[in-house]
This record gives sequence, C-alpha cells and structure tokens, in this order.
Amino acid sequence: MYVPPRKARLVLRDGAVFEGALFGASRAAAGEVVFNTGMVGYPEAITDPSYFGQILALTYPLVGNYGVPSFERDEFGIPRWFESERIQVRGLVVSSYQGEYHHWNAERSLGDWLAREGVPGLFGVDTRALALHLRERGTVPGKIVVDGEPEPAWYDPAAENVVRLVSTREPRTYGAGGPRIALLDCGVKNNIIRCLLRRGASVQVLPWDSDLSSADFDALVLSNGPGDPEMCAEAARGVRALLGGPRPIFGICLGCQLLGLAAGGRTFKLPFGHRGQNQPVLEAATGRWAITSQNHGYALDPASLPEGWEVWFTNGNDGTVEGIRLAGTPHRAVQFHPEAVCGPVDTGYLFDELLADLRGRRD
Repeated sequence: MYVPPRKARLVLRDGAVFEGALFGASRAAAGEVVFNTGMVGYPEAITDPSYFGQILALTYPLVGNYGVPSFERDEFGIPRWFESERIQVRGLVVSSYQGEYHHWNAERSLGDWLAREGVPGLFGVDTRALALHLRERGTVPGKIVVDGEPEPAWYDPAAENVVRLVSTREPRTYGAGGPRIALLDCGVKNNIIRCLLRRGASVQVLPWDSDLSSADFDALVLSNGPGDPEMCAEAARGVRALLGGPRPIFGICLGCQLLGLAAGGRTFKLPFGHRGQNQPVLEAATGRWAITSQNHGYALDPASLPEGWEVWFTNGNDGTVEGIRLAGTPHRAVQFHPEAVCGPVDTGYLFDELLADLRGRRD
C-alpha cells in the first residue's frame, strides 16, 4: 500500500521557508545550510567530514538515480567509495529524489542509507532557488522541521570546535616503507590518505591536537576538516613550531587555513563558500589555470600574511586565496582538493611533487 511521504520544510534563521517532503530518516534536524553545485558524487559528499554539522543542499536537480555503492574496502583497508566511515551531514536537501536506482555497483537506495544512519532527507525543494537565496543572503543556520513534531534548537557548527568530533582519537598507520608522512587529522577525507599511499608513502594519521614536536616523520600533511579554523587554533600552534624547519609541510583546505594561522595570518568567513567541482584557480607564478573541487566556507586574508609568505593560487571567481607558500622553504598549502573524487584531478601533481621532494631528500 502506498504511504505518502511526510510533509516537512527547511526553515532558515533569516525567516525563509522551503517546503518539501521527507525521505531517509523521519526526523527533524538542525545545522548550517550550505549548497554544493556538483552534478555527481553525493556518496562522497555526504561522507566528507568537512560537512559535519551542516545541512547540505544539492543544486543538481536529479539525486539518487545511481543509488549507493557497496561498502567494500580497497587494498589499504580504506572504504573504496566513501570519504569516511559514516554520513557526516546533519540533513540532505534535494529537488527530485529518485528512489529507484540503476548502477552496476549499487547496493541500496540513498533513502535507505540515510534512514539506516538516522539522517533526514528533504525532497521537492527548489534547491536552485535556495542556492540563490544563500548566495545573496549568505549561509545561515537552518532546520528541517517535520509536521507534528517539535522543532529542534538552532545549531551552528562555527560556535564550537567540531574538528575534535571528527578527528581520529588514536594514531593509526597505513603502509610500510617509503617516505614517512604524518597526517594531522582534522577531518581527513579517505582519498587524501589513498593518494599518498599510492605514491609509495607510509602514512601515520594523528589526532588533531597531537604534540608534533615529538613525532617522527619526513613530512607533515594538514588535512581538510569542518568548522571555523579559529576554533582549533591549538592545532595551528603545534604547526607554528615547525615553520622554518627543513621538513615539508603541505596543507589541504582547512589545512591551508591552519598553516596561515600558524604563520600569523587571519581567516574570514566567505559569504556562501566554495562547494562544487568546477572552481577555477590561477597559479600566480606561472599564469596556469586549473579546475578544482572545493569545499570550504573560510579563507585566508592575504593582507594578514607576514613577510616571506606569498599567495600561490587565487580563485578565478572571487579572487580569494586558494594557496599559500613560504618562500625558500618546503611549506605550502592549497584551499582546494587535489585528491578530488568525482571531480577534476588537474592538481594531482601536487602529491607527486611532495613525494618527489621527499625522495630527493633521501637520496
């Protein structure tokens, strides 16, 4: 017997309301509302720890048609098709949800997966109108409100240190032999680890607040992650002690902001962030453009960077900083994701350069 979906709505703190109906878990939720413009990649997106504490709206109108892939692991024991072990978003908002899926690797529907993990989905929403609203007004906290149920309290992930909620609690090691990379886990995506391992490195994943002065490694990688970078300033303080030293430091996304904070710079919140698979960036020194995958709501203030630090990449849409480096040292970072899955790999060479540098130091 057909059971109609429960009515629900997305309520923004600025007063805007977007009507829809539930799929996935039949419950309310609250978080910061953001949008992603990618056409594909919803399994990877909603398991990305950078989305922790957020309600994610997908602007592409057709979602769910290729289902959810298997939970198999790759040769390193890492989930092959997901960026973490679980769904990270607090809620998912789509236009047209397709419960009937067709893909050779699909094992379940998106709705079944959301329900299993207790995450509500809202469909029937004009997500492009929602994206325009957020673009014009800025990202705001929001709620998925279910008819007949109490409304949840507002929640803003920027109000607390959410990195501590997604970071590993104990060190874990992948691979053996090769250059030793310490990866400071602020919410690392699985494919960052995979990209390093496939280039022959061994990787030790460390908690976000690890004492780096006592760690034994050849290079330090600062991972992506959620929230306001100022809230995990303790991680930046640990990195500061390594600046000017001989060992390479490479930051990605939040890791770029942490490196900037460690240098003495400042960050600011973008009006609506960069979240999608087609963000153009310009390398200042070469004039070379690349298309990148991005997921960040904060950026570095270039005027706050001290002498010696230079802007490495800038965003082609709004001119904001997309990469920094310290002249004469192996310290650098990018705001975008060179390891992108379901996105461009134009900048994957940055991993190659890091590993080539480390091997050159060994020879």
